[in-house]
Amino acid sequence: MDGSGLPSRSRAIGKMARSGPQGLGGGSAIRLDRLIDPLQLPEQERASTTIFDIGPRALYEAVLTRDRRFDGRMFVGVSSTRIYCRPICTVRPPRFENCTFYRTAAAAEAAGFRPCLRCRPELAPGSSAPVDAVPRLAALAIRRIEDGALSGLSLDELAAEFGVTARHLRRSIRQEAGLSPIDLAQTQRLLLAKQLLTDTDMTITEAAFSAGFESLRRFNAAFKERYRLTPTSLRKSADAAQGNLNDVYSFNLAVRPPFDLNPLLAFWAARATPGVEQVADGWYRRTAVVGHRTGWVAVGPGRRDHTVQVFVSTGLGPVLASVLSRLKAMLDVRADPVAVAERLGADPLLAPLFDRLPGPRVPGAFDGFECGVRAILGQQVSVRAATTVAGRFAARFGLACATPYGSLTTAFPFPESLAAASVVELQGLGLTTRRAETVKCFAVAVANGQIRLEPGADPDRVRAGLLALPGIGAWTAEYLLMRAVGWPDAFPVEDLGLLKATGLSRAELRIRADRWRPWRSYAAVLLWHSLGGV
Repeated sequence: MDGSGLPSRSRAIGKMARSGPQGLGGGSAIRLDRLIDPLQLPEQERASTTIFDIGPRALYEAVLTRDRRFDGRMFVGVSSTRIYCRPICTVRPPRFENCTFYRTAAAAEAAGFRPCLRCRPELAPGSSAPVDAVPRLAALAIRRIEDGALSGLSLDELAAEFGVTARHLRRSIRQEAGLSPIDLAQTQRLLLAKQLLTDTDMTITEAAFSAGFESLRRFNAAFKERYRLTPTSLRKSADAAQGNLNDVYSFNLAVRPPFDLNPLLAFWAARATPGVEQVADGWYRRTAVVGHRTGWVAVGPGRRDHTVQVFVSTGLGPVLASVLSRLKAMLDVRADPVAVAERLGADPLLAPLFDRLPGPRVPGAFDGFECGVRAILGQQVSVRAATTVAGRFAARFGLACATPYGSLTTAFPFPESLAAASVVELQGLGLTTRRAETVKCFAVAVANGQIRLEPGADPDRVRAGLLALPGIGAWTAEYLLMRAVGWPDAFPVEDLGLLKATGLSRAELRIRADRWRPWRSYAAVLLWHSLGGV
């Protein structure tokens, strides 16, 4: 081990975080007992015996040290128990020769392993989508599926979001993950159901349908087949159905260190829409409407290390899959701090900024449409002025929403509400004619499905759709790709704050930013933070 307490091969292990040409992947595994240690092989022979660009010995060493940088990036199947774990599992480490490494939980389950009840793989943070052109389609689709997309869409509809056929999407996912989209979706549903059965007092039926199953019989059969126990026996063995405190579900979301919630809270506080959002006492709270369900959510410090605690009102129970997915996107739990620091820290302009913000996160948005309207309102005005107008929008067109917080009374307007409003009505809230027309056009485009502002959406299609609307330029498009779509390589090069922070011209900044791919969104966060404001 080195002076930092990390494995002696930390340089090699750090490479794992890079999203290499293999993308998210998932189907390939390494049987350690059948391989020579790749660190003993000539450099040119190592590629075929490594995963994440490092060898099985280094991966095993990461398991021994419970290296949190690997959490959610790989899973360890143990042949002696037929159980798969997160690399941070606190049980006694398995023997080297009994380990098999997988890139996704779905791949481990497809190989016949069942999830560990101690480390609970369903709580692991997700992986950042790679930006390389070849695996990008599959990686984005995998993210959408892991977020529960196939619980509400058919494979044909999901493929249409990316402008490809279902056959092509199925082939791309299988090539990258080694599994079918249906297998990936099934794993996601089962893991979510397992989490709900463990962390809430939902009935088995409620947990099954909340997780996306359409049949209780199929849920019970899949659960027993995959996990070799029934939902009832899981609940008894876990003995952790906590009950719902004040009609609230409580969850702890894992994040990779280093992580600091305070910069995110400060960003959201400055832009909190009156009546809809509130930041107080170290917590972010807001009203929420998902589907036809209304309620509220809250995000605050976790009760355990490297976690964030979230509360979700029980009224949102049937749509918990979508709610948790949105909250994870807000917190950017998929971020890979090691890969970001490795790339951006190589630039002397950005390297010193990591001292002040060692684990930058992109502040996401709970609702893409809401974020888009807020961005349009913020064009060429101060943050405070835009926040005031956003509050007027909520009060005029929003939906009344009951919460236990006096300052949270309204849900942000639906796209259909603003699409149906006249330009004159929008002007009456303090907008210029041009800005009112832009808001209306944007609302129409979102309402009819022309633009989908969701995490994992195709960034090229989103960007093209936004730029086709009157009044939306490159700054707004890139800003929404950062916050609403969660694209790690978005960069609003015309932003005045970025120009001020770097001291470069637009042309110079555009050239300099090419060095920061594929993590330019995080470079923007670092530069904004360096200005001392939000």
